[in-house]
Amino acid sequence: MESAAGEASNQHKSSMEAVSDWDPRSREVLANQIQAYDHMREACPVAYSDYLGWSLFRHTDVVQVLNDHETYSNVVSRHPSVPNGMDPPEHTHYRQMIEPYFAVERIEAFEPACRWIARDLVASLKKDPSSEFMMGFAEPYAIRIQCGFLGWPRSLHEPLRQWVRKNREATLARDTNALASIALEFDGYIRSQLEIRQRAGAAAPDDITTSLVRQTVDGRLLRHAEIVSILRNWTVGELGTISACVGIIVHFLAEHPEVQSRLRRDRAFLPQAVDEILRLHGPLISSRRVASRSVAIGERTIKAGERMTVIWASANRDGAVFKDADQFRPDRDQSQNLLYGAGIHICPGAALARMQLRVVLDELLSGIGNFVLPLGTEAIRAVYPAGGYASFNLQINDASVGLQSALRTSEHHRCR
Repeated sequence: MESAAGEASNQHKSSMEAVSDWDPRSREVLANQIQAYDHMREACPVAYSDYLGWSLFRHTDVVQVLNDHETYSNVVSRHPSVPNGMDPPEHTHYRQMIEPYFAVERIEAFEPACRWIARDLVASLKKDPSSEFMMGFAEPYAIRIQCGFLGWPRSLHEPLRQWVRKNREATLARDTNALASIALEFDGYIRSQLEIRQRAGAAAPDDITTSLVRQTVDGRLLRHAEIVSILRNWTVGELGTISACVGIIVHFLAEHPEVQSRLRRDRAFLPQAVDEILRLHGPLISSRRVASRSVAIGERTIKAGERMTVIWASANRDGAVFKDADQFRPDRDQSQNLLYGAGIHICPGAALARMQLRVVLDELLSGIGNFVLPLGTEAIRAVYPAGGYASFNLQINDASVGLQSALRTSEHHRCR
């Protein structure tokens, strides 16, 4: 990673002329992405690389891009992406169509199933007080709640886990052949579920996937390719992001016993603590845009058609917006927190994600005793495009503490 020093002569050049300011895939960057992005935000806040195009690290620049969809297009791939990879007016129709799937009533109805899944995983965690947390808890939770939300069978749990890993590796390597093969594999999972529901007709299960099969937009039924794209976007985002969020939060609480203790005493403190922890350590690293016209950002000129990457994980740690940005301050104003994005592409599932995180943390804090990171172990950080941790061990100091969940009545229904 190069500093901004020595780059002054390139400050007004486009990427057609500029040399790389940094290497997003270098060993130094991947060793600690958050630290590397903090450095870039100060040294070279609008930076060019062959891998990511123009990367934006400052909060103000990222917000500028998110709120100006006419200048910064979301159509970044030759493959359709509904509705994430669309601009208005096309985006508007699909966005209005999908938003009811994340209505408050639907989220509240799904909460008991999430709680049952979390409680079941906590019970397994108690049997092994010192275990690997990401593969043992965070990833299974994300997979099971997503399959439960969509109405997908248990038989897809392990294939989806393996698919997420392969997709991350191929994305980092920029292996286009592997990515194409992996995309086809995922499409196959979805299409099989659609075919089951179409064959069943009126007897199809009453779930979200069936609803999408019957969903209309602009007066016609959704095409198979559109449903596949919608479900791919939902599932990729859910599996990677929710597991990363759970890992980041639990790792933070293991390192900060005073915060863990406060949350055990006061669950009302959970929402603000979660948003602040995930501001500090973003589960979402970046998203892409394409400049629709030539534009100046900072002291750099970005030409029409050039690729851009907004670095969420840096913007949310910008000291120009968040005082003591690298400090945990749960009482701070979170209105500028870009955890769920901003503008017309703000995450439609934000309320669902918040519920899923609140529920799993409530069950963890109720179901196990104080947890720490075992001495002599070290977390393995996730690498781009993933955020958070790939792996870390968790030690439960007293598994007999905090068993309120065992005393609750088992009134929540089972999720497949």
